[in-house]
Amino acid sequence: MDYLVGDLQGCCDALEDLLAKIAFSPSRDRLYVLGDLVNRGPRSLDTLRTLRDLGSAATCLIGNHDLSLLAVAHGLRRVHRSDTLDDILQAPDRDRWIEWLSQRRLAVHEEGWLMVHAGVVPPWDAAETLALAAEVEAVLQGDDIGAFLAEMYGDEPLRWDPALQGAPRLRFIVNVLTRIRFVADDGTLDLKTKDAAGAPPGYRPWFDAPSRRTAGTPIAFGHWSTLGLVERPDLLAIDTGCVWGGQLTAVRIDGGRREVIQVECAQAQRPG
Repeated sequence: MDYLVGDLQGCCDALEDLLAKIAFSPSRDRLYVLGDLVNRGPRSLDTLRTLRDLGSAATCLIGNHDLSLLAVAHGLRRVHRSDTLDDILQAPDRDRWIEWLSQRRLAVHEEGWLMVHAGVVPPWDAAETLALAAEVEAVLQGDDIGAFLAEMYGDEPLRWDPALQGAPRLRFIVNVLTRIRFVADDGTLDLKTKDAAGAPPGYRPWFDAPSRRTAGTPIAFGHWSTLGLVERPDLLAIDTGCVWGGQLTAVRIDGGRREVIQVECAQAQRPG
């Protein structure tokens, strides 16, 4: 059986409860975790351990919080007051975990679903999304990771241009795959607004863009806790705010069936 799982953010208790509820077996089942494995929850290191111990039975995407951990570990970002990354950063084998995390994917296409952490822009189809994700993955897995992370943060450019090169190109790809929520009809990003009910004038959720080339391609994503669970025939949004005291959501997707499974999360942080 194949399951999509929303943002964990270090809530290992909820992950363990979920695995028990679905009677997950690494020899039989497959788990696809849609990014934000760590941070804000109380057990980030244990979360990584649990996922790694599942071996090839777990495919984990990189989210914005995971990239933040990489930047902190490389000395390129300070720990935020609301971060809960110390268990990883102070672990005697921290380098091993940082390397493991840097080897994760930004987009995959499995079981008929395009899986990303945040979303895609209207000009990209599924094949281009995967190819562009692979450009960033190659940098994260290479010797130039530090240089890339040093230039990763920033909101510009706000529109896709295939002619983009270097840091602006990689930054745009990262912002789309790990941060996007709203876009204008011409593909311009809004990277400021988080509230699902607060679309700026002229913008709409990225998946409602009328010219989206991935329309018709089933897409699953997390990242947007204020949006909550959204189920459409070709769309699944499954960040249901576990770390904020909501639920951890999994969706079974194999065999043409769909089943939503949720567990409660005792963690209650303030969004920030």
